[in-house]
Amino acid sequence: MKLLPLAAGIDTSEAATAISEALSDVKDTVTDLPESASEIGDYLSGVFDVIAEYAISYGGRLLAAIVLLLIGFRLIKVLNKKLSSAKAFNKIESSTKNFMFKVFDVVAKVFIVILAASVMGVPMASVVAVIGSAGLAIGLALEGSLGNIASGVVLMVTKPFKEGDFIIVGGNDGGTVDDIGIFYTSITTPDNRRIVYPNSAIAGATLVNVSAEKQRRVDHVFTTSYNADVNKVKSCIEDVIAKHDLIKKDPEPFVRLSKHGDSALEFTVRAWCEADDYWTVYFDLLEQVKAAFDANGIEIPYPQMDVHIKEKK
Repeated sequence: MKLLPLAAGIDTSEAATAISEALSDVKDTVTDLPESASEIGDYLSGVFDVIAEYAISYGGRLLAAIVLLLIGFRLIKVLNKKLSSAKAFNKIESSTKNFMFKVFDVVAKVFIVILAASVMGVPMASVVAVIGSAGLAIGLALEGSLGNIASGVVLMVTKPFKEGDFIIVGGNDGGTVDDIGIFYTSITTPDNRRIVYPNSAIAGATLVNVSAEKQRRVDHVFTTSYNADVNKVKSCIEDVIAKHDLIKKDPEPFVRLSKHGDSALEFTVRAWCEADDYWTVYFDLLEQVKAAFDANGIEIPYPQMDVHIKEKK
């Protein structure tokens, strides 16, 4: 039986011929079944000889390739940990850093697999040809996924948001960014739902980053009856704002009569606060202004319509 000469640099046509001859020998040995009980011993002996011959010839290379894969994958993991804690990467945002390490992990593991194949004696020319063909096929099959990868790179470069930011994508439900991956970005909504967006969907959508600035403005419109005194209403709202500890004095709050509505006067109120305090201030103003209106006898009217009936003469 001829052994398979898998040495690095072997001609591809010679390797194919060797493989064909080796498989033919194995097939002849294994499929030549014994015709009687007395021939079983010789048959098993021949099969064991084939296994032993291949184990002696290629067992060392196979073992070396396995050891290389185990050590290589372990080394990549350790290297990722070391790099993530290195001072040179401390200034890089965590989302960008995580994305870089994920890409490095995939590329490094592919490189280790190629080295293991080389140790086994697979010609590098064949490996490159297979990788090229596989890359083309995978690229055509995963066109959308490759688009997500490209969009992920764009998100890392432009940095419209980072992990921990509260974002709203395309007018959908907003949430806190948990992870920016190679293919997808996941967020968690305030009611604890997980939403996973393809990176290409985020890159092509209108994005609102609520956490981008440290301060936010709370906007409200309060209504009163036409009988209410405008100065009294403004003074009442300003007093509520002045007593609230979370509302900023600079920029100065804004309280003005903004519209004569069909059934009520409308007062626009704008107050600034820290971004983290936005919803606290938002709901506090609703509750406290209503209580102040009640205490000062300021009426909040219902929609109403005056109907005049003229009698025919």
